[in-house]
Order: sequence, then C-alpha cells, then structure tokens
Amino acid sequence: MKETSVQQAARNSVSSGLLRSFSALKSFSDKVGDAFAKLSSSIKHRRDHQNLKKRLLEAMKQRGFSNQNTFRSVNSIIMRFPHFKKGLQNIKNIFEKYDEDSNGTLDPVELKKCLRMLQIQLSEKDIDRLYHYCDMDENKGIQYHEFIVLLCFAYLLAGPDSAANNMSNSASRHIEATFDKLAEAFAFLDKNGDGKLDKKDIILALNEASSKEKSPTHVTSRRFKEMDWNKDGTVTFKEFLFSLIKWIGIDTDHEKEPLRTIEVCVEKLLNKDLTWNNKPWRTKEVPM
Repeated sequence: MKETSVQQAARNSVSSGLLRSFSALKSFSDKVGDAFAKLSSSIKHRRDHQNLKKRLLEAMKQRGFSNQNTFRSVNSIIMRFPHFKKGLQNIKNIFEKYDEDSNGTLDPVELKKCLRMLQIQLSEKDIDRLYHYCDMDENKGIQYHEFIVLLCFAYLLAGPDSAANNMSNSASRHIEATFDKLAEAFAFLDKNGDGKLDKKDIILALNEASSKEKSPTHVTSRRFKEMDWNKDGTVTFKEFLFSLIKWIGIDTDHEKEPLRTIEVCVEKLLNKDLTWNNKPWRTKEVPM
C-alpha cells in the first residue's frame, strides 16, 4: 500500500522527535559523565593532599624538630626573617635556570628535570602530587614562590639522607638549613604536634612577641585570617610557609630593595595590615 503524504509526514515527525530525544539524552549522559569525572578527580586530589600532609608531618617528626627546637618565642622566629630571606633567595637562581622557556613558571617536565638534577629522590607520582598540591592558583605552572614551598616539601619527603647527597656546595647547604629552620619554626608553634595551628595558638604566640605592647585582638585575628587561606579554622604547614614568604618579602627584588629590618618585620606582623605593593597581598581564596 502506498504511503500517504500524511503518513509520511507523521513518520518523519516521529523519527525527528526520536533523534532529538536521543541527542538530548546523549548530551545529558556526556554532562553526567564529565561531572563524575571531575568529582572523581577532585576526590583523588583531596585524598592525595591528605596523604601528603600526613607524610610531611611524619617527616618533620622523624627529623626531631619538636624535640630539638631552638625557638623560644615568636620574637625568636621574627629575628630569623633576614636569615630566611637570604637563604630562600638562593633558590631564585635554581628556578630561573630550569624555567627554560622563561615564562615565569615551571611545567611538570621542567620541574622533574630540576628535582632530578638536584638529586632529590622522589617517585614520579610524588612529584605529580607535589605539583598539584603547590600550584595554588591552578594556572598549570609552578611560580617562584610556589617553587620555594614545593622544594621545601621535596626535601622533607626525600629525607635527610637524600638531601645530604646534594650538599656539595654552600648554597645547597644554606637552602637545606633554611628549610630545616622553617619546619622547626612551625613545630614550635604546633604545640600538640598535629600538623596544624589553630587560632588560639596563633593569637597567644603573637601576643608573646612583644612584652611591652600586646597586639590588639582584631590585629592578631587578622594575622590568623591571612594565614588561614581556606578559612577552615586551622593553618597548615603549607599555609604557614606561603604566609612567611610574603611577610619576609621574598617576592621583592633584593637587588633594588634592601632586606627589611627586624623592626619593620615586627611592626608589619603585629600592628599593621599586611599589604603587597600597597595592596592586600592575598587576593584569592585557594584550597589548602
């Protein structure tokens, strides 16, 4: 029987409707798949981050920072700011050497080459985890200040034996000693040794920094907020390191700007809002 024009139109309409439904279903399925993939990746990164935190804490304990601490107050930490800055500036030459395309960041290939030449013994997975953990603004590249933190973590995770193999020059020894002191400073503040600082610990420590004049509560609270990047009520070792890098002015051009005096560091840390180039230095919330 010959199909009428009405029947043909109806059949075409049904076919077209089924095709649209199939396309819509496929689009929905793809979106769900992408969402699950992103969720799975996010969960994996969080799990990796938690694992790194535990291993870093264990590495600090193994080095005995808590038991052999030379810091007695926040003042004693602040007194070390010029020493910290000088030690960390030695890292700039390393960063620039391995930033082969001179774009201001290290990509995964450049980073792995750098760590390999520094003889820091870490697995490929650990390097990838550190890369994602320290890429704070997620711009797919490790910037200079991020590289400082990453290198500190790499030294801690690799252990003193691995680091000792690369202590063939004074610059390397100075960098290693600086990282040890930074970890020791955190261990001094981390009274219960759980790998994080709470607001009460920071406020008490900052108020002990000046015996003549204690900082107002709103100032010490602001200092804590500046350190607590993800606003979870605690400060991790990573947050602590990034805060110290900003406080001691490691991002400034040390050839044009002299080291900040201890008095300026104390004044800035205890009594003034923290700024960078006349602007609040932390402008983006990032997960820690």
